[in-house]
Amino acid sequence: MNKSLVLVVDDTRENIDILVNILSDDYEMKVALNGEKAINIAHTHPSPDLILLDIMMPEMDGYEVCRLLKQDPVTSEIPVIFLTAKTEAADEEHGFKLGAVDYITKPFSPTVIKARVDTHLRLHDQNLALMDKINERTRELNETRLKIIQRLGRAAEYRDNETGFHVVRMAHYSRLIAMAYGGNDEWVEMLYNAAPMHDVGKIGISDNILLKNGKLTDEEWKIMKQHSRIGAEIIGKDSNPLIVLSRIIALTHHEKWDGSGYPNGLKGAGIPLESRIVAVADVFDALTSERPYKKAWTSEDAAALIIKDSGTHFDPKIVELFKKVLPDILKIKDEYID
Repeated sequence: MNKSLVLVVDDTRENIDILVNILSDDYEMKVALNGEKAINIAHTHPSPDLILLDIMMPEMDGYEVCRLLKQDPVTSEIPVIFLTAKTEAADEEHGFKLGAVDYITKPFSPTVIKARVDTHLRLHDQNLALMDKINERTRELNETRLKIIQRLGRAAEYRDNETGFHVVRMAHYSRLIAMAYGGNDEWVEMLYNAAPMHDVGKIGISDNILLKNGKLTDEEWKIMKQHSRIGAEIIGKDSNPLIVLSRIIALTHHEKWDGSGYPNGLKGAGIPLESRIVAVADVFDALTSERPYKKAWTSEDAAALIIKDSGTHFDPKIVELFKKVLPDILKIKDEYID
């Protein structure tokens, strides 16, 4: 049976040596002396099964490391136990809000360390097993909801694309990029299923603007840009993760990396990751598709524009992933021809 992998993060080598000595007989161990190194290790394969994380570190403290780990779908499920000399209730409360599962105070007690690590690894395994059961029991309900969402996305796309294949292609492109990013399977599949809802707000835009054979006036463009907010309103607010993600994508997939997008002028990492992925997939397919108001671009020209706009319109990291999976994207493009 493979041993669980524990990552110890502390800027003091003596603390790392103590923890490794306590745990190395029972677990595989990796260590990091700073937050940046810890985040990089958390993204390697195999990823840690649990992270012991010091709070007081220079440059990037443990709270920030935990926040970044929990907002990233690749690392969000890894249990984090804080290591700290802090004993104030407010400090513990802050850590739990960020997603930590426990606190261990310094100086370390070998008995406490072993017990807490073992307990949380067992709980993590139990939670994964429980989630498998829950996912299986809700599969049919989710499939029904998914079919409704897909049909609504296709209905919106039929407004200016007679086959509706745009949403099929760009959803596949989004999934390929998400897989290259390294997210867990559930997140990748959810993004794939939510992506077709990106332009559902087109339902609320009149044909004389949506299908205009020529450049929009400033006033028409102002109306056209409202489709992002209209889409979010159509999808509505709901606790279901798929609905939540669909709404986020509909609202923010026209935001730009440099902050010049719409509707809210979000910038950089302030734009949801999923929308940064969908933006690249959507623009590539839109450029390479024929519409009443434009001819289709070649794949080479469309890819060149996306690469050129890396760091302005698009997230540079997502553009690099796009380049990596472009051969597979072109296969999808050839499979679903308008």
